[in-house]
Amino acid sequence: MDKLSIQRLKKTLSYLESKQRELKRKNNNDRSIESMIKYLKKDMLEQFNLSDYDIYIKEEIKNTEIFIKSVHTIIEEHSALICES
Repeated sequence: MDKLSIQRLKKTLSYLESKQRELKRKNNNDRSIESMIKYLKKDMLEQFNLSDYDIYIKEEIKNTEIFIKSVHTIIEEHSALICES
């Protein structure tokens, strides 16, 4: 994953995290935010080909907290690779 893709992934992940926090504040009672989160995760998976970097991420998409942790791990691993180059 190149540097630009990592930066875009970080921004998208940050937005996903903010929506997740917003949903928690509303006690998981907002269908529009739930739909947004679901769409964001699916879009991230496809746009950044995340399954190429984590073979289990498709199953983790159901649990937003685990999905977020997995994406953080992908970002950390590939940021380190870019720094080494």
